[in-house]
Amino acid sequence: MIGITVLGATGSIGVSTLDVLARHSEQYRVIALTGNSQVERLHEQCLQHRPQYAVMANEAAAEQLQARLKISAPDVEVLAGAEALEKVASLTEVDYVMAAIVGAAGLRSSIAAAKAGKRVLLANKEALVMSGRIFMDAIRENGAELLPIDSEHNAIFQCMPSDLSHGLGKVGVRKVLLTASGGPFRETPLEMLQHVSPAQAVAHPNWSMGKKISVDSATMMNKGLEVIEACWLFNTDSSKIEVVLHPQSIIHSMVEYVDGSVLAQLGNPDMRTPIAHALAWPKRIESGVSSLDLIAVGNLEFQSVDFGRFPCLRLAFDAFQAGGSAPAILNAANEIAVAAFLEEEITFTDIPDVIEETLSALPSRDVDNLNTVLNDDKSARAVANDIILRRAS
Repeated sequence: MIGITVLGATGSIGVSTLDVLARHSEQYRVIALTGNSQVERLHEQCLQHRPQYAVMANEAAAEQLQARLKISAPDVEVLAGAEALEKVASLTEVDYVMAAIVGAAGLRSSIAAAKAGKRVLLANKEALVMSGRIFMDAIRENGAELLPIDSEHNAIFQCMPSDLSHGLGKVGVRKVLLTASGGPFRETPLEMLQHVSPAQAVAHPNWSMGKKISVDSATMMNKGLEVIEACWLFNTDSSKIEVVLHPQSIIHSMVEYVDGSVLAQLGNPDMRTPIAHALAWPKRIESGVSSLDLIAVGNLEFQSVDFGRFPCLRLAFDAFQAGGSAPAILNAANEIAVAAFLEEEITFTDIPDVIEETLSALPSRDVDNLNTVLNDDKSARAVANDIILRRAS
Protein backbone atom coordinates (compact mmCIF):
# COMPACT_ATOMS: atom_id res chain seq x y z
CA MET A 1 0.00 0.00 0.00
CA ILE A 2 1.05 3.57 -0.68
CA GLY A 3 1.58 5.65 2.46
CA ILE A 4 0.42 9.25 2.32
CA THR A 5 0.64 12.34 4.49
CA VAL A 6 -2.00 15.02 3.97
CA LEU A 7 -0.66 18.42 4.97
CA GLY A 8 -3.65 20.70 5.46
CA ALA A 9 -6.19 17.91 5.85
CA THR A 10 -8.89 20.16 7.31
CA GLY A 11 -8.94 22.56 4.33
CA SER A 12 -10.96 22.13 1.15
CA ILE A 13 -8.15 20.35 -0.74
CA GLY A 14 -7.46 18.10 2.22
CA VAL A 15 -11.12 17.14 2.55
CA SER A 16 -11.32 16.36 -1.18
CA THR A 17 -8.12 14.32 -0.97
CA LEU A 18 -9.49 12.20 1.85
CA ASP A 19 -12.69 11.66 -0.12
CA VAL A 20 -10.68 10.22 -3.02
CA LEU A 21 -8.49 8.15 -0.71
CA ALA A 22 -11.53 6.65 1.00
CA ARG A 23 -12.69 5.37 -2.39
CA HIS A 24 -9.42 3.46 -2.77
CA SER A 25 -8.60 2.32 0.74
CA GLU A 26 -7.11 -0.90 -0.64
CA GLN A 27 -4.37 1.13 -2.40
CA TYR A 28 -3.59 4.00 -0.03
CA ARG A 29 -2.87 4.17 3.67
CA VAL A 30 -3.08 7.50 5.52
CA ILE A 31 0.03 7.86 7.65
CA ALA A 32 -0.42 11.43 8.90
CA LEU A 33 -3.03 14.18 8.87
CA THR A 34 -2.35 17.78 9.79
CA GLY A 35 -4.45 20.85 10.52
CA ASN A 36 -4.06 24.34 11.88
CA SER A 37 -6.76 24.89 14.48
CA GLN A 38 -9.90 22.95 13.44
CA VAL A 39 -9.82 20.39 16.22
CA GLU A 40 -13.28 18.96 15.63
CA ARG A 41 -12.71 18.31 11.92
CA LEU A 42 -9.28 16.73 12.40
CA HIS A 43 -10.67 14.58 15.20
CA GLU A 44 -13.40 13.28 12.88
CA GLN A 45 -10.85 12.62 10.14
CA CYS A 46 -8.66 10.69 12.55
CA LEU A 47 -11.59 8.51 13.57
CA GLN A 48 -12.38 7.72 9.93
CA HIS A 49 -8.87 7.27 8.51
CA ARG A 50 -6.89 6.12 11.57
CA PRO A 51 -3.53 7.74 10.78
CA GLN A 52 -0.41 7.03 12.82
CA TYR A 53 0.10 10.75 13.41
CA ALA A 54 -2.10 13.81 13.76
CA VAL A 55 -0.40 17.20 13.77
CA MET A 56 -1.83 20.57 14.78
CA ALA A 57 0.19 23.66 13.92
CA ASN A 58 -1.36 25.34 16.95
CA GLU A 59 -0.10 24.05 20.33
CA ALA A 60 -3.33 24.71 22.20
CA ALA A 61 -5.33 22.97 19.49
CA ALA A 62 -2.99 19.97 19.70
CA GLU A 63 -3.69 19.66 23.42
CA GLN A 64 -7.43 19.67 22.74
CA LEU A 65 -7.06 17.05 20.02
CA GLN A 66 -4.88 14.90 22.27
CA ALA A 67 -7.54 14.94 24.97
CA ARG A 68 -10.21 13.80 22.53
CA LEU A 69 -8.15 11.11 20.81
CA LYS A 70 -6.96 9.71 24.14
CA ILE A 71 -10.48 8.37 24.54
CA SER A 72 -11.63 7.72 20.97
CA ALA A 73 -8.39 6.73 19.17
CA PRO A 74 -5.48 6.35 21.61
CA ASP A 75 -3.28 4.76 18.91
CA VAL A 76 -3.00 8.10 17.04
CA GLU A 77 0.10 10.05 18.11
CA VAL A 78 -0.55 13.80 18.34
CA LEU A 79 2.24 16.25 17.52
CA ALA A 80 2.37 20.04 17.32
CA GLY A 81 4.27 22.81 15.59
CA ALA A 82 6.23 23.49 12.41
CA GLU A 83 8.91 20.87 13.08
CA ALA A 84 6.23 18.20 13.43
CA LEU A 85 4.86 19.17 10.01
CA GLU A 86 8.30 18.66 8.49
CA LYS A 87 8.64 15.34 10.32
CA VAL A 88 5.43 13.81 8.96
CA ALA A 89 6.29 15.10 5.47
CA SER A 90 9.51 13.13 5.45
CA LEU A 91 8.70 9.89 7.33
CA THR A 92 10.20 6.74 5.84
CA GLU A 93 6.81 5.04 5.60
CA VAL A 94 5.35 7.95 3.61
CA ASP A 95 5.49 7.67 -0.19
CA TYR A 96 3.27 10.60 -1.22
CA VAL A 97 2.72 13.99 0.42
CA MET A 98 -0.30 16.14 -0.35
CA ALA A 99 1.04 19.66 0.25
CA ALA A 100 -2.16 21.62 0.84
CA ILE A 101 -1.33 24.04 3.65
CA VAL A 102 -2.45 27.48 2.51
CA GLY A 103 0.08 30.28 2.19
CA ALA A 104 3.65 30.70 3.36
CA ALA A 105 2.94 28.44 6.35
CA GLY A 106 3.21 25.44 4.05
CA LEU A 107 6.63 26.29 2.64
CA ARG A 108 8.98 24.39 4.98
CA SER A 109 6.95 21.18 5.06
CA SER A 110 6.63 21.15 1.26
CA ILE A 111 10.39 21.52 0.89
CA ALA A 112 10.93 18.82 3.54
CA ALA A 113 8.86 16.42 1.43
CA ALA A 114 10.93 17.28 -1.64
CA LYS A 115 14.21 16.77 0.21
CA ALA A 116 12.96 13.40 1.44
CA GLY A 117 12.41 12.28 -2.16
CA LYS A 118 8.63 11.92 -1.92
CA ARG A 119 6.01 12.26 -4.63
CA VAL A 120 4.84 15.78 -3.82
CA LEU A 121 1.26 16.55 -4.77
CA LEU A 122 1.58 20.30 -4.77
CA ALA A 123 -1.50 22.33 -3.90
CA ASN A 124 0.54 24.90 -1.95
CA LYS A 125 1.55 27.23 -4.79
CA GLU A 126 3.50 29.46 -2.40
CA ALA A 127 6.31 26.88 -2.32
CA LEU A 128 7.07 27.79 -5.93
CA VAL A 129 6.02 31.44 -5.78
CA MET A 130 8.30 32.19 -2.83
CA SER A 131 11.21 29.87 -3.50
CA GLY A 132 10.83 28.41 -6.98
CA ARG A 133 14.49 27.70 -7.68
CA ILE A 134 15.15 26.29 -4.20
CA PHE A 135 12.09 24.04 -4.39
CA MET A 136 12.76 22.77 -7.93
CA ASP A 137 16.41 22.11 -7.04
CA ALA A 138 15.24 20.07 -4.02
CA ILE A 139 12.92 18.04 -6.25
CA ARG A 140 15.65 17.31 -8.81
CA GLU A 141 18.55 16.69 -6.43
CA ASN A 142 16.62 14.27 -4.21
CA GLY A 143 14.84 12.24 -6.87
CA ALA A 144 11.42 13.47 -5.80
CA GLU A 145 8.38 13.61 -8.09
CA LEU A 146 6.31 16.78 -8.47
CA LEU A 147 2.66 16.53 -9.51
CA PRO A 148 0.61 19.76 -9.66
CA ILE A 149 -2.80 19.84 -7.99
CA ASP A 150 -4.09 23.27 -9.02
CA SER A 151 -6.69 22.44 -11.67
CA GLU A 152 -4.97 24.70 -14.21
CA HIS A 153 -1.47 23.31 -13.70
CA ASN A 154 -2.73 19.77 -13.60
CA ALA A 155 -4.50 20.42 -16.91
CA ILE A 156 -1.31 21.81 -18.44
CA PHE A 157 0.63 18.82 -17.12
CA GLN A 158 -1.82 16.47 -18.83
CA CYS A 159 -1.41 18.35 -22.14
CA MET A 160 2.40 18.64 -22.03
CA PRO A 161 5.21 16.31 -23.18
CA SER A 162 6.96 14.57 -20.30
CA ASP A 163 10.47 16.03 -20.74
CA LEU A 164 10.63 19.81 -20.35
CA SER A 165 14.25 20.01 -19.19
CA HIS A 166 15.28 21.98 -22.28
CA GLY A 167 12.33 24.38 -22.29
CA LEU A 168 9.01 24.57 -24.10
CA GLY A 169 10.47 25.57 -27.47
CA LYS A 170 12.42 22.33 -27.75
CA VAL A 171 9.23 20.26 -27.50
CA GLY A 172 7.23 22.37 -29.93
CA VAL A 173 5.14 24.33 -27.43
CA ARG A 174 4.33 27.88 -28.52
CA LYS A 175 2.52 29.03 -25.39
CA VAL A 176 0.44 28.04 -22.39
CA LEU A 177 -3.14 29.30 -22.14
CA LEU A 178 -3.97 29.58 -18.45
CA THR A 179 -7.73 29.84 -17.99
CA ALA A 180 -9.42 31.92 -15.29
CA SER A 181 -13.07 32.22 -14.36
CA GLY A 182 -12.74 35.92 -13.53
CA GLY A 183 -14.33 35.33 -10.13
CA PRO A 184 -17.52 36.98 -8.87
CA PHE A 185 -16.64 40.52 -10.05
CA ARG A 186 -15.78 39.85 -13.70
CA GLU A 187 -18.57 42.16 -14.87
CA THR A 188 -19.12 44.34 -11.80
CA PRO A 189 -18.86 48.06 -12.62
CA LEU A 190 -15.41 49.26 -11.59
CA GLU A 191 -16.81 52.05 -9.43
CA MET A 192 -18.65 49.45 -7.34
CA LEU A 193 -15.61 47.34 -6.47
CA GLN A 194 -14.52 49.44 -3.51
CA HIS A 195 -17.89 48.73 -1.89
CA VAL A 196 -17.92 44.92 -2.17
CA SER A 197 -18.04 42.99 1.10
CA PRO A 198 -15.96 40.00 2.21
CA ALA A 199 -19.08 37.83 1.93
CA GLN A 200 -19.47 38.83 -1.72
CA ALA A 201 -15.78 38.27 -2.44
CA VAL A 202 -15.72 34.72 -1.07
CA ALA A 203 -18.83 33.68 -3.04
CA HIS A 204 -17.05 32.14 -6.03
CA PRO A 205 -19.47 31.28 -8.85
CA ASN A 206 -17.89 27.92 -9.76
CA TRP A 207 -15.58 26.57 -7.06
CA SER A 208 -15.97 25.76 -3.37
CA MET A 209 -12.79 27.08 -1.71
CA GLY A 210 -11.49 28.63 1.50
CA LYS A 211 -11.90 32.34 2.21
CA LYS A 212 -8.35 33.43 1.40
CA ILE A 213 -8.11 31.67 -1.94
CA SER A 214 -11.63 32.83 -2.83
CA VAL A 215 -10.62 36.47 -2.32
CA ASP A 216 -7.48 35.78 -4.38
CA SER A 217 -9.72 34.50 -7.14
CA ALA A 218 -11.85 37.64 -6.96
CA THR A 219 -8.76 39.88 -7.30
CA MET A 220 -7.14 37.40 -9.73
CA MET A 221 -4.03 37.36 -7.55
CA ASN A 222 -4.64 33.63 -7.46
CA LYS A 223 -4.11 33.57 -11.22
CA GLY A 224 -1.04 35.73 -10.88
CA LEU A 225 0.47 33.29 -8.40
CA GLU A 226 -0.43 30.49 -10.81
CA VAL A 227 1.47 32.26 -13.59
CA ILE A 228 4.59 32.30 -11.41
CA GLU A 229 4.01 28.68 -10.41
CA ALA A 230 3.58 27.63 -14.04
CA CYS A 231 6.87 29.26 -15.02
CA TRP A 232 8.73 27.06 -12.51
CA LEU A 233 6.72 23.90 -13.13
CA PHE A 234 7.09 24.00 -16.89
CA ASN A 235 10.52 25.60 -17.20
CA THR A 236 9.39 28.70 -19.06
CA ASP A 237 9.14 32.47 -18.92
CA SER A 238 5.98 34.46 -18.25
CA SER A 239 6.06 35.73 -21.84
CA LYS A 240 5.00 32.22 -22.90
CA ILE A 241 1.92 32.29 -20.66
CA GLU A 242 -1.37 33.94 -21.64
CA VAL A 243 -4.25 34.27 -19.18
CA VAL A 244 -7.67 33.80 -20.78
CA LEU A 245 -10.99 34.43 -19.06
CA HIS A 246 -13.27 31.41 -19.30
CA PRO A 247 -16.32 31.94 -17.05
CA GLN A 248 -17.61 28.35 -17.13
CA SER A 249 -14.42 26.78 -15.66
CA ILE A 250 -14.87 23.73 -17.88
CA ILE A 251 -11.62 24.02 -19.84
CA HIS A 252 -9.04 24.10 -17.08
CA SER A 253 -6.14 25.20 -19.29
CA MET A 254 -4.67 24.67 -22.76
CA VAL A 255 -1.32 24.22 -24.48
CA GLU A 256 -0.70 25.60 -27.96
CA TYR A 257 1.89 23.92 -30.19
CA VAL A 258 3.88 25.40 -33.07
CA ASP A 259 1.95 23.34 -35.63
CA GLY A 260 -1.29 25.09 -34.64
CA SER A 261 -2.63 22.32 -32.42
CA VAL A 262 -4.21 23.35 -29.12
CA LEU A 263 -4.64 20.64 -26.50
CA ALA A 264 -7.13 21.27 -23.69
CA GLN A 265 -8.18 19.40 -20.56
CA LEU A 266 -11.88 19.60 -19.74
CA GLY A 267 -13.89 18.52 -16.74
CA ASN A 268 -16.43 19.57 -14.16
CA PRO A 269 -15.03 22.11 -11.66
CA ASP A 270 -14.22 19.62 -8.91
CA MET A 271 -10.78 19.37 -7.30
CA ARG A 272 -11.11 15.63 -6.88
CA THR A 273 -10.23 15.23 -10.59
CA PRO A 274 -6.67 16.64 -10.39
CA ILE A 275 -6.20 15.01 -6.98
CA ALA A 276 -7.11 11.57 -8.33
CA HIS A 277 -4.92 12.15 -11.39
CA ALA A 278 -1.87 13.02 -9.29
CA LEU A 279 -2.44 10.16 -6.85
CA ALA A 280 -2.61 7.53 -9.59
CA TRP A 281 -0.34 8.99 -12.30
CA PRO A 282 0.55 7.59 -14.78
CA LYS A 283 -2.53 5.42 -14.27
CA ARG A 284 -6.10 6.60 -13.63
CA ILE A 285 -8.50 5.98 -10.76
CA GLU A 286 -12.13 6.88 -10.14
CA SER A 287 -12.51 10.23 -8.35
CA GLY A 288 -16.19 10.49 -7.53
CA VAL A 289 -16.62 13.38 -9.98
CA SER A 290 -19.68 13.20 -12.24
CA SER A 291 -19.23 12.96 -16.01
CA LEU A 292 -19.01 16.20 -17.96
CA ASP A 293 -22.23 16.81 -19.90
CA LEU A 294 -21.16 19.02 -22.81
CA ILE A 295 -24.73 19.26 -24.10
CA ALA A 296 -25.88 20.67 -20.77
CA VAL A 297 -22.93 23.06 -20.70
CA GLY A 298 -23.93 24.36 -24.12
CA ASN A 299 -21.53 27.24 -24.75
CA LEU A 300 -17.93 27.87 -23.75
CA GLU A 301 -16.94 31.55 -23.57
CA PHE A 302 -13.53 33.19 -23.72
CA GLN A 303 -12.49 36.77 -23.07
CA SER A 304 -9.27 38.73 -22.79
CA VAL A 305 -8.11 39.99 -19.39
CA ASP A 306 -8.47 43.65 -18.42
CA PHE A 307 -5.44 44.46 -16.25
CA GLY A 308 -7.18 47.66 -15.17
CA ARG A 309 -9.90 45.58 -13.55
CA PHE A 310 -7.42 43.05 -12.16
CA PRO A 311 -4.25 44.95 -11.14
CA CYS A 312 -3.12 42.07 -8.90
CA LEU A 313 -2.51 39.97 -12.00
CA ARG A 314 -0.27 42.67 -13.47
CA LEU A 315 1.64 42.91 -10.19
CA ALA A 316 2.33 39.16 -10.28
CA PHE A 317 3.70 39.31 -13.83
CA ASP A 318 5.90 42.24 -12.80
CA ALA A 319 7.16 40.44 -9.68
CA PHE A 320 8.18 37.37 -11.65
CA GLN A 321 10.05 39.53 -14.15
CA ALA A 322 11.80 41.34 -11.28
CA GLY A 323 12.91 37.96 -9.95
CA GLY A 324 14.74 37.28 -6.72
CA SER A 325 12.61 37.75 -3.63
CA ALA A 326 10.02 39.95 -5.36
CA PRO A 327 7.47 37.10 -5.69
CA ALA A 328 7.89 36.29 -1.98
CA ILE A 329 7.30 39.97 -1.11
CA LEU A 330 4.25 39.99 -3.40
CA ASN A 331 2.83 36.89 -1.74
CA ALA A 332 3.42 38.12 1.82
CA ALA A 333 1.87 41.53 1.15
CA ASN A 334 -1.12 39.85 -0.46
CA GLU A 335 -1.69 37.54 2.52
CA ILE A 336 -1.65 40.51 4.88
CA ALA A 337 -3.89 42.62 2.64
CA VAL A 338 -6.44 39.83 2.15
CA ALA A 339 -6.57 39.14 5.89
CA ALA A 340 -7.16 42.85 6.52
CA PHE A 341 -9.93 42.92 3.92
CA LEU A 342 -11.64 39.89 5.47
CA GLU A 343 -11.53 41.72 8.81
CA GLU A 344 -13.02 44.79 7.05
CA GLU A 345 -9.97 46.91 7.89
CA ILE A 346 -9.43 47.87 4.24
CA THR A 347 -11.58 47.88 1.11
CA PHE A 348 -11.41 45.39 -1.73
CA THR A 349 -9.69 47.90 -4.01
CA ASP A 350 -7.10 48.63 -1.30
CA ILE A 351 -5.67 45.12 -1.69
CA PRO A 352 -3.59 45.78 -4.85
CA ASP A 353 -2.57 49.21 -3.52
CA VAL A 354 -1.12 47.68 -0.34
CA ILE A 355 0.74 45.07 -2.39
CA GLU A 356 2.18 47.59 -4.86
CA GLU A 357 3.28 49.94 -2.09
CA THR A 358 4.99 47.07 -0.27
CA LEU A 359 6.82 46.02 -3.44
CA SER A 360 7.98 49.60 -3.93
CA ALA A 361 9.23 49.85 -0.34
CA LEU A 362 11.29 46.64 -0.37
CA PRO A 363 13.95 46.01 -3.02
CA SER A 364 14.13 42.48 -4.40
CA ARG A 365 17.17 40.42 -3.37
CA ASP A 366 18.84 37.41 -4.97
CA VAL A 367 17.52 34.19 -3.43
CA ASP A 368 20.14 31.54 -2.76
CA ASN A 369 18.76 30.07 0.47
CA LEU A 370 15.49 29.69 2.32
CA ASN A 371 16.44 32.15 5.07
CA THR A 372 16.56 35.00 2.54
CA VAL A 373 13.06 34.10 1.40
CA LEU A 374 11.71 33.89 4.95
CA ASN A 375 13.40 37.13 6.03
CA ASP A 376 11.94 39.05 3.10
CA ASP A 377 8.57 37.43 3.74
CA LYS A 378 8.72 38.68 7.35
CA SER A 379 9.81 42.16 6.28
CA ALA A 380 7.05 42.38 3.69
CA ARG A 381 4.41 41.45 6.26
CA ALA A 382 5.64 44.16 8.61
CA VAL A 383 5.67 46.78 5.85
CA ALA A 384 2.21 45.77 4.63
CA ASN A 385 0.81 45.94 8.16
CA ASP A 386 2.27 49.44 8.58
CA ILE A 387 0.69 50.54 5.31
CA ILE A 388 -2.69 49.22 6.44
CA LEU A 389 -2.40 50.97 9.80
CA ARG A 390 -1.58 54.26 8.07
CA ARG A 391 -4.60 53.88 5.81
CA ALA A 392 -6.85 53.28 8.81
CA SER A 393 -5.61 56.30 10.76
